[in-house]
Amino acid sequence: MLLAALYCLLWSFQTSTGHFPRACVSSKNLMEKECCPPWSGDRSPCGQLSGRGSCQNILLSNAPLGPQFPFTGVDDRESWPSVFYNRTCQCSGNFMGFNCGNCKFGFWGPNCTERRLLVRRNIFDLSAPEKDKFFAYLTLAKHTISSDYVIPIGTYGQMKNGSTPMFNDINIYDLFVWMHYYVSMDALLGGSEIWRDIDFAHEAPAFLPWHRLFLLRWEQEIQKLTGDENFTIPYWDWRDAEKCDICTDEYMGGQHPTNPNLLSPASFFSSWQIVCSRLEEYNSHQSLCNGTPEGPLRRNPGNHDKSRTPRLPSSADVEFCLSLTQYESGSMDKAANFSFRNTLEGFASPLTGIADASQSSMHNALHIYMNGTMSQVQGSANDPIFLLHHAFVDSIFEQWLRRHRPLQEVYPEANAPIGHNRESYMVPFIPLYRNGDFFISSKDLGYDYSYLQDSDPDSFQDYIKSYLEQASRIWSWLLGAAMVGAVLTALLAGLVSLLCRHKRKQLPEEKQPLLMEKEDYHSLYQSHL
Repeated sequence: MLLAALYCLLWSFQTSTGHFPRACVSSKNLMEKECCPPWSGDRSPCGQLSGRGSCQNILLSNAPLGPQFPFTGVDDRESWPSVFYNRTCQCSGNFMGFNCGNCKFGFWGPNCTERRLLVRRNIFDLSAPEKDKFFAYLTLAKHTISSDYVIPIGTYGQMKNGSTPMFNDINIYDLFVWMHYYVSMDALLGGSEIWRDIDFAHEAPAFLPWHRLFLLRWEQEIQKLTGDENFTIPYWDWRDAEKCDICTDEYMGGQHPTNPNLLSPASFFSSWQIVCSRLEEYNSHQSLCNGTPEGPLRRNPGNHDKSRTPRLPSSADVEFCLSLTQYESGSMDKAANFSFRNTLEGFASPLTGIADASQSSMHNALHIYMNGTMSQVQGSANDPIFLLHHAFVDSIFEQWLRRHRPLQEVYPEANAPIGHNRESYMVPFIPLYRNGDFFISSKDLGYDYSYLQDSDPDSFQDYIKSYLEQASRIWSWLLGAAMVGAVLTALLAGLVSLLCRHKRKQLPEEKQPLLMEKEDYHSLYQSHL
């Protein structure tokens, strides 16, 4: 009853964000390749009259890419977003958005000058009303058509280079599902040809920054949709879990009594329809997902391939990941060894850090374990557990950033797989964001995790730990340098004393000055030095 009341109360809010701004999908926009809509506050493009931003050319990175995608000019996502637009709003100060109408993450207020820090909490720490409100927000997003954004249902070529726009409306929740599908779909090469070894958000350095932005944008849009400025995504701490303890009707849905692959009729999400799950069908038709419903959510946790994923991740697995000092290594893909990113993503063993194609661990383990909609990369965001799972993965990323405090230059500048270099724009976001922009602490982006706040007193210890480790490695060198310095200092002192005695002998005692003249002092200092 409370859930229904909340749902009705929230129905009046209608707004969203995500991929292609509705204001930029006319044939004129697409053929001129410009997306600089007016800000509602002053009706000028990008809010230029109010100093919010201006319409500018997009500057693309020329850094070389890795060898994983050996084609050029065949996929709309290459050099994002240049196939569709080469001019967009560049916002000033703390303003953000496709028309500079929003605030950057972590800022608030009419002029985006107020700092704020929101806290993501464990879903089991939510009160019953808070939990019901979260479910009401999800349901509202699933039933509210985005007023700001649409999705393309054809490639740029199928749109005849923009002269025949092909776009569909979509609800806010499914908009983000579509984005996750689009960023990871196979490349369509024409005819019946496809290329599978391409993904702009997985299996490479941008995995963690991309999903960090994805959650921030999703969170931001729920805040706007509901008017709840303090909304945050809860997380599910799955360390040492022996089963899916959120897979109950009280939380994310239990199993159907007669069909274990479906959700219980008593679940909040049993009536949900999924989208963008039929990848082979899209590939065979060389088409894109158009947002059409494709059946109910599927989930059968624990009845997965246990030879590939024998267990859920442990606290020790997480701690091993955090101990890895390299964010990325080697080929910077799923074959990378001793890479924090690759180990946390689940392509390398959390026991050794060595890549293992036969196993799925850490982040990947949860997807495999759910044994349903969430187990297919492109359609996995259909399951709302996706949000809770990735919020916790992001918290582990945040722990690593706080422990090792890397410079932004640690994130690879070049030679990563396509779309994953530091200065590459993230597909398919408009407004534009670079991968490297989210290789920073969550606090700088306006949010934190409740269980990390509890460990703040240890933050200085984590901060100094890396420096102590470096000092221990060079201690012998420092000791040797100190000894050499001491010897040289003694020799220099002896030489000065000898020269001083020699000079005093040159003058009769009664004619030696009590104080040297300024010029003599400087001459002596310089010559002895």
